[in-house]
Amino acid sequence: MGRSPCCEKAHTNKGAWTKEEDDRLIAYIRAHGEGCWRSLPKAAGLLRCGKSCRLRWINYLRPDLKRGNFTEEEDELIIKLHSLLGNKWSLIAGRLPGRTDNEIKNYWNTYKKKAFEQRNRSCNPQAT
Repeated sequence: MGRSPCCEKAHTNKGAWTKEEDDRLIAYIRAHGEGCWRSLPKAAGLLRCGKSCRLRWINYLRPDLKRGNFTEEEDELIIKLHSLLGNKWSLIAGRLPGRTDNEIKNYWNTYKKKAFEQRNRSCNPQAT
């Protein structure tokens, strides 16, 4: 038998987070630290799924997150690491403090992938 569901689907909020929910999550994590995400929503008084709380914290609310455009140095490092590691976004994010794997993946797929592929095609033309 598998794992039990992380939350009661009928009694959870879905969709956009409110400022009050963000504040509750931040306050709870400041007081108790990151821990068991499955029990956090109930302990923090949130009607959210534990996975939703974890993703909200990791991708949007952490105080050490960098916001805004990627620097030239970050851009070059992403290209270099992608050529070495491929689509291992969490490993790449580990080398870019304050950036999330999801943010780097989205940046790559939106801005860098086509240019990288075109550059590789022009450097390595294939015989047809």
